Amino acid sequence: MKCETQKPASSLAGNGQVRDTYGSFFARAFWIVLGVTLLIFLMFFSQGFIKLSETGQRLVAIFVYSVCIALPSMVLLTQVSIRYAVRFPRTIVLIQALCLICTASLGALAAVSVLWISGIEGRGRYWIAYWTDLPFSIVITLAIGMSVSSYETLRYRLQAATLEARTRQMEQERAYKLLAEAELSSLESRIHPHFLFNTLNSIAALIPMDPQRAEDTVGKLASLLRFSLNAQHSGLVPLAQELKIVRDYLEIESTRFGPRLRYEIIVPASLDSVKVPPLALQTLVENSVKHVVAQRTEGASVQITGAMESGRIHLEVIDDGPGFSLGAAAPEHGLGNLAARLELLFGGAGQFEVTRESEHTIARISFPAEL
Repeated sequence: MKCETQKPASSLAGNGQVRDTYGSFFARAFWIVLGVTLLIFLMFFSQGFIKLSETGQRLVAIFVYSVCIALPSMVLLTQVSIRYAVRFPRTIVLIQALCLICTASLGALAAVSVLWISGIEGRGRYWIAYWTDLPFSIVITLAIGMSVSSYETLRYRLQAATLEARTRQMEQERAYKLLAEAELSSLESRIHPHFLFNTLNSIAALIPMDPQRAEDTVGKLASLLRFSLNAQHSGLVPLAQELKIVRDYLEIESTRFGPRLRYEIIVPASLDSVKVPPLALQTLVENSVKHVVAQRTEGASVQITGAMESGRIHLEVIDDGPGFSLGAAAPEHGLGNLAARLELLFGGAGQFEVTRESEHTIARISFPAEL
């Protein structure tokens, strides 16, 4: 059975966010149109381009131009940004500019038509007014439209970056929580009364017969407990350190099972500095000891191997037990916790699988090598 970890869905630059960002244009549409109207009117009035007696008509004309150009520009700019901002990030500015030119041209034509129908613009000045006002309409539309679009784009990127930072922080906190659970589970297994009693009884039996081995076993037990407590402060640890804990654990269990526990560690020294999740390999070894060695009168053989291939580290724990289903592992303990930690640490690049080959069970983890 194979269980590959999947990368968390953390894509932040989706169409939904673009829609929310540019959709905010509509909430500000009224104030933008009103502001543009007053701004253009004040510009004309301060330069003396209109007479006081023409103020009312020109103000109405400017407002008509603003409505006919600004609102369609916002609608079209919103739709274009929603559809193409993510798909064409390098050319979206050019697409937006072309859309604004089109809405300015058509909007100016619509505004002249409205003024002509209402009688504000003379019948003989229809096309003269259009071609006279068109350049000014295009310049104003491009200046305001692109400015607002740039502002919204920057605001969207800031929101996306903030959301991404918060997502990473949450994932990191979850990884720490899972690691703490793994450490607690490991520590609980170490200080389980049966484990401690068996280990202490084995040490007591060794004292009169082999005091040096008894002393070594006490040291290994202390080292195992210390590592379990200190692992919460380590994101990744050198493989050499992890292998030492595995050897200590196997040596402690050997005092209990004797020849029933047969193990072999085949890991090149060149991999000693590769970083691995703490207690990852030890969890696999412990699973074999608890569910295979301890359950059979003839015991079992456990082999630990490691290899580097194409920039990835592959670690395997092989035993001659009947095998098990990874899907049956509880997510909060042991193997389930290990799978979740690999997912958080390495995303889709981390893999955890259990297979059967030649009457042997192989529990394999692999992830990008980090020196």
